[in-house]
Amino acid sequence: MSQSNDTTLPALQALFQRAINIRQGEGPAVFWSFVYFFSLLSSYYILRPIRDEMGITAGIENMQWLFTGTFIAMLALVPLFGFITSRFQRKRFLPYVYYFFIINILLFHLLFESEFSLTYTARAFFIWLSVFNLFVVSVFWSFMTDLYQNEQAKRLFGLIAAGGTIGAIFGPLLTATLVQRFGASQMLLISAGLLGVSLICIRQLIGWQKTQLDKSTDHQAMDKLFEKPLGGGILNGIRLVARSPYLLGICLLMLLFTLLSTFLYFQQAQIVKEAFSDSEARTALFAAIDLAVNALTLLIQTLLTARLVKRAGLGVTLALIPLLLSLGFLVLGLFPILPVIIAVQVMRRAGNYAIMRPAREMLYVVVSREEKYKAKNLIDTLVYRGGDALSSWVYTGFRSIGFSLSAIAWMAVPISLAWAWVAFTLGKKQGVIGNRSTVQSGGEQYEQRQ
Repeated sequence: MSQSNDTTLPALQALFQRAINIRQGEGPAVFWSFVYFFSLLSSYYILRPIRDEMGITAGIENMQWLFTGTFIAMLALVPLFGFITSRFQRKRFLPYVYYFFIINILLFHLLFESEFSLTYTARAFFIWLSVFNLFVVSVFWSFMTDLYQNEQAKRLFGLIAAGGTIGAIFGPLLTATLVQRFGASQMLLISAGLLGVSLICIRQLIGWQKTQLDKSTDHQAMDKLFEKPLGGGILNGIRLVARSPYLLGICLLMLLFTLLSTFLYFQQAQIVKEAFSDSEARTALFAAIDLAVNALTLLIQTLLTARLVKRAGLGVTLALIPLLLSLGFLVLGLFPILPVIIAVQVMRRAGNYAIMRPAREMLYVVVSREEKYKAKNLIDTLVYRGGDALSSWVYTGFRSIGFSLSAIAWMAVPISLAWAWVAFTLGKKQGVIGNRSTVQSGGEQYEQRQ
């Protein structure tokens, strides 16, 4: 009996390892990356339904100003992040980012508890959470692209993203269950606690990478490379993007993504406002949408994402969601009603989180370390929110001259197709750069052996 157990257990472990595609030595890193993203998105998704309701509370007619305010906030924070990354080691500046946002959450808790104007607090919270979301997630993925090599990213990023998806299910489930009983302000305290878990994960992952470096033949040089400050000016991200056609292509990808996402967000806000008059009911609906999105995302991530990248290639994987969204906009143009907007949003967001986002992060694995933090953060924050702000004014302009929800949805169809073409092209380019880097790396190793 014991002999049977002795042979069965290793066999089951090997089967499990093959199923989730983790190789020897990667387990601790994947575990802490998984927990890191879980805690991060749990924290955010507790707050997201509150933000969506705050957007309506602040006034749909003022939403373009909220998007513009978010962009202005990014203009202030991106140089600050550039300064921190230039002056401090990674093991220091990564926790600084999360400490900053934890303090912010606690301050908003005090504002919600006080007698301060709800309208002003709603506007500030909407802008702040829009900054928070992009900044903390961008820093997470910058760290991931710094930890894992290109081949590892293609195998593991889907699984790591699933940790975030489980957190994104856990967060809105908590909000939908507790917000009507305890109120929005108390949910912020839970969010701050979960964000604090990220700090533990960062420390563990840096320790794991140092252990891996210590096993290399030149671990002192590698340790110096990974733990010294990035250096350079605080606006180096702009320079890095401007001189790279590849990074400029990612900027275009991001702008098309934000344009279509903003159009859908505004249409959702208008349709939901017309369907519900009660604030708590709208918050509960937004939480339910988040729950549906993330349940579908988890299913896709665990069953499809890694296989899709491996079999179809990165280009096809990146183009898939834009092609599906073009069909979604076509249906929304014909039927601009609540069930359709919910279905299109669930499809777009689940596809983005499960397929598009992990694949998009793979684009950065082949760039330099400075580009992974500075250029990537610029694109993920300033370019992203700049696209949001511009798109919000474009949408408002269309509505002011009489364009219907259906007309705007039909206009979005060719834009979705253009987005698909850009995504496919970038996916192909990533493979070329990755192969070139592998060849160069192999040549350097050969020279060292000689």
